[in-house]
Amino acid sequence: MAKMTMAGLLALASLSTAAWAQRDPAYAAARAAGEVGEQPDGYLGVVGSGSAELRALVNAINIQRKAAYTQKAQATGATVEQLAFTSGCNLIAQTRPGEKYRAPDGSWKTRTSAPPERDPRCV
Repeated sequence: MAKMTMAGLLALASLSTAAWAQRDPAYAAARAAGEVGEQPDGYLGVVGSGSAELRALVNAINIQRKAAYTQKAQATGATVEQLAFTSGCNLIAQTRPGEKYRAPDGSWKTRTSAPPERDPRCV
């Protein structure tokens, strides 16, 4: 039961972080263009080298994510890493066809209509 409650809290954390980032038009454009993608560690990644502006945007979003993960971890008793990983699982699952995500083998994949490849530890 506690595991299910923790999973629910972690899912909410990933949704609020993703919702914040999606309000930024530069982020939405980069995501649609396949320049950024979700990673299993719960953070956004730059696909390829990316411009300095894109890297700065991703860094800013990841700072916000880490702050949210830290706050939620303190409230739930989980570690930041546990919360970030679970959020990464959820964020990858929420990608839409055409969006990028990092597969368990470290490669960047483009989401199709099929479920994305996720770490076997994802629930």
